[in-house]
Amino acid sequence: MEDLQKLLLHDHGLSVSTLPEKGRCLFTTREYSPGISRFLNLHPSVVASKWVNRGLDNRSKCVPLKTDTIKRYYETVKSRCDWCFTSSNVKRCSSCQVVWYCGSKCQTSDWKVHRLECQLLAKLEKNRIKSLTPSIRLMVKLYLRRKLQNEKVIPTSVTDNYNLVKDLVSHISEVEEMQLVLYAQMASLVNIILQWSTLNIKEIAENFSKLACNAHTICDSELIPLGTGLYPVISIINHSCSPNSVLVFEGRIATVRAMQTIPKGSEVLISYIETAGSTMTRQKALKDQYFFICSCPRCIKLGEHDDIEESAILEGYRCKNDTCNGLLLRDLESKGFKCQQCGIVREKEEIVKIASEEKTISNKASVALSSCHNKEALDMYLMVEKLQMKLCHSYSINLMRTRETLLKILMELQDWKKALTYCRLTIPVYERVYPKFHPLRGLQYYTCGKLEWLLGYTDEAIKSLTQAVDVLRITHGTNTSFMKDLIAKLEEAQAEASYKLSSMDD
Repeated sequence: MEDLQKLLLHDHGLSVSTLPEKGRCLFTTREYSPGISRFLNLHPSVVASKWVNRGLDNRSKCVPLKTDTIKRYYETVKSRCDWCFTSSNVKRCSSCQVVWYCGSKCQTSDWKVHRLECQLLAKLEKNRIKSLTPSIRLMVKLYLRRKLQNEKVIPTSVTDNYNLVKDLVSHISEVEEMQLVLYAQMASLVNIILQWSTLNIKEIAENFSKLACNAHTICDSELIPLGTGLYPVISIINHSCSPNSVLVFEGRIATVRAMQTIPKGSEVLISYIETAGSTMTRQKALKDQYFFICSCPRCIKLGEHDDIEESAILEGYRCKNDTCNGLLLRDLESKGFKCQQCGIVREKEEIVKIASEEKTISNKASVALSSCHNKEALDMYLMVEKLQMKLCHSYSINLMRTRETLLKILMELQDWKKALTYCRLTIPVYERVYPKFHPLRGLQYYTCGKLEWLLGYTDEAIKSLTQAVDVLRITHGTNTSFMKDLIAKLEEAQAEASYKLSSMDD
């Protein structure tokens, strides 16, 4: 830890401290500016690519650009390169037939670890191969990497050594019994794969608990999941529902950027969870997966009047008066829900009836969607939206999610005008539930701008793409290929608008 402290202080202007109520924390030793400054830029200890279905269950934000050939928005991606995560031109390793690479360069980069892994996987029975989840492969690779580092085959470093994994918190004593049984089964499979007499299954099970709390989902620039990685130094950074920093990935490299000016001596904070939701929803998510109760500036307001009202807007019901946009709170006298703006009471029975119908149709729509029956799913999700508009506040998270799904189905069906309509409907909710410099907010502007440009609405596209650049240059920086492409598209749209204007003058 002493060497890590020196490195963080000298190279990054950061310092690790331990607080009784929070454990290890990362503090700044100098001021950081938003976007321009990167706290950390770290390679993973281990990674495992995912089998990803680039469909509606992923928060994909990409649409065809105006200068692109219009193609299908969704594509099934069964495998990715285990080194760079590309899905293009990947081939199975000829020996183990499990791991995929896009070419000899990536295979060579991964060879020192995969050489051992390959030998083990090649011996594995087919029924065992089916049980190889990314987490299990991650654990196998973690132990192989430790072995190779102990044997000096691959180097250790201040930010890449097994002692950093040992220092991670497992919360094993707080894990439920069913989950402990699962960890034990997973540890047993790792033991079967490695076949080392010195292995401790209890230690492996505890490491799985560490992974559950500390591993990160590696995403591309549009937040599409690519794989799972363990970044022990990043794991030192604590959570806040009002974070001052954001974690993004540039290939395998994890990058932490400031989203606002962070003074010297401040704690670096990122968000572990989806922050669009009520305080109770966020607290439950954190308690269930990370075993702590957040005490950030948003969460300490739990139960206060403003927090109750915000929860009622995001997750509650709307007034039955169509001309009123008031929020509903429980009315003790009528046992219904009373509008806080116009005073109309909505009966509990009416709400339960609509909610039950909405849930039934929503479940059927989900089945249709997962079966790729997009037109059938579209019709049912439109029915869900109609019911939610009767039931939910206009800023409802559930209504926003339904409209996101409709947006994505419409893009799959290449109905760009209706897709733009739904994208625009989500923007006000995004602006309410996400802070100004949140990557999801920036990516939604990006989607809107590309659709507008595709449809020939150049002025609107410039506005949306400008908003996207303003946000994403903070969260993503400006040197990635994604951002360079975005900025180029904005400049192209501006040039097109300028040309149209000059043509009108002529």
